[in-house]
Amino acid sequence: MPELELLLLLLITLRHLLNIVSTVIFLIHFTTAILRLRCRRRLSTAILRCRFRFRFQLRLSTTLLRLLLRLAQPLLLPLKYVSELNIEGRVRYNGKHFSKMKIPSVITLNSRSYTNKFSLFLFLVHMIGAIGLVCFLVFKGIQGLLEAGEAQRKEKRLLKFFLPQVEAASLLSITLAFTWQKAMRMWPTFMVHFILWGSFIFTLAAGILLICFQRPSTDGVGVVLIMFAIGNGLYSCWVTPRIKFCTKILIKSLEPVPKFGDLNHPTYLTLAAGFLWMSMWILAVIGAINFYFPPLVIIGLVLSMAWVTEVMRNVVNLTVSRVIGLYYLRGMQSSTQFCFQRALSVNLGSACLGSLFVPTIEVLRVVARALNLLEGEDEFMFCCAHCGLKIMDSIFKRGNGWAYVQIATYGKSFVKASQDTWELFEKREMETIVDSDMTSAICFLTGVCSGSICVIVIGAWTFTVYPNFTATLSLLSAYVGYLLTRIAMALPHACVSSYYVCYAENPDNRLFDKTIQDRLNSMKTDRDVIVPTLRSVPSRFAR
Repeated sequence: MPELELLLLLLITLRHLLNIVSTVIFLIHFTTAILRLRCRRRLSTAILRCRFRFRFQLRLSTTLLRLLLRLAQPLLLPLKYVSELNIEGRVRYNGKHFSKMKIPSVITLNSRSYTNKFSLFLFLVHMIGAIGLVCFLVFKGIQGLLEAGEAQRKEKRLLKFFLPQVEAASLLSITLAFTWQKAMRMWPTFMVHFILWGSFIFTLAAGILLICFQRPSTDGVGVVLIMFAIGNGLYSCWVTPRIKFCTKILIKSLEPVPKFGDLNHPTYLTLAAGFLWMSMWILAVIGAINFYFPPLVIIGLVLSMAWVTEVMRNVVNLTVSRVIGLYYLRGMQSSTQFCFQRALSVNLGSACLGSLFVPTIEVLRVVARALNLLEGEDEFMFCCAHCGLKIMDSIFKRGNGWAYVQIATYGKSFVKASQDTWELFEKREMETIVDSDMTSAICFLTGVCSGSICVIVIGAWTFTVYPNFTATLSLLSAYVGYLLTRIAMALPHACVSSYYVCYAENPDNRLFDKTIQDRLNSMKTDRDVIVPTLRSVPSRFAR
């Protein structure tokens, strides 16, 4: 396939060279006519003659290229596989189609059209409003600090016992994020097991610690953490059969990372920006105490922070996906800086849209799966749950996290990339493997690990210096630790996504081994046990 693509590109290049040669010849004839002829009539005659020659040579070159394409058309027919990605490369010359074949277009790899412009507009409006609100609330906080009275005492107490803990949680979470990422790249097999069970242990320890403080607020938070830890432990037991294949894919997908020495630079910049924005954000939270309806304002700030950090994570995801994706698809070593600039400009709208819908869709899908796993006597309830699951699966095909690879490489919109990517998986019969992939869960539990460690450290510190803030700061430190860690874990997540999507596009690429194909063969021959994600209908209602 690469040889045929090269042949087609050579033919198109030949056409452009013929045009350039014809233009140069025309300029030479025209200049010669001006230098030799003085009579205006003879000059106009010479110009007309030059124009005739130019048109003749242009038509001749077009006819020659058209003939070459007709002769080469049987050889270029195998390029039809590109139509699976809906990449149309119709070439126009002189306003006419001389080839209606669907060919890979090099222009699509460097498309400069902005994707999902409306989402980008909403995010920019949101950022303008968020920056204005944060600045205003910081001003209100400074104003309350300068005015004597109850507000001043409250502000001083918050600055002394609230702000240092949040800043420490941010720095601790960034340190843990890079530690997890580095360890994941160096010891992937060990880290998969460690994250699965470490998140269970750390969350359970954080919950027990908060209950030991023996305060009503910390008891409630501690019970929630213990319940989450139990669910985490059950999940770790449930996915044990998947771990071996997950580690194989993770090891293979991380192999290209050392070839790009600056691949982690976008993560550094994004986390630095996240830390600065987090510092301003916490000052705004403190200032919201002196504003109208503090709970509503703080909830708005929390939701805004979640969207901003998710967009930051997806910007890193798009950057790494383009670098690794082009390496798999074209064998190119792309500039990380250029890919980062594209993610911040051309593809930012898709990152904003995906940041809103992908987490929501995944949560609703998990809820639908959980309802379908329950057994009961009410057939109507389970029929409704089954219907809801089908709806969520249909929505998932039009909005999923696998779309970022094609968004980054081909500049598609979010919905289009989601549909095309899932069609690729269905064509290769990979949807079962992809749907049971653990990488997203591992990255999520890595964030949970960091959040739990932050709860243990910050909770113990706060209980020592000012116990009244223990529950609030424990929740806030867990939130900060989770968000910042997810940004750093976007790199391994993007590498695995690129591996799956690029394999589905071209399984014969020499950069891929037989891991996925062997897994598919094992599933078809029932020699490999795949833990099902769920069963669509309870067994007692199956016909």
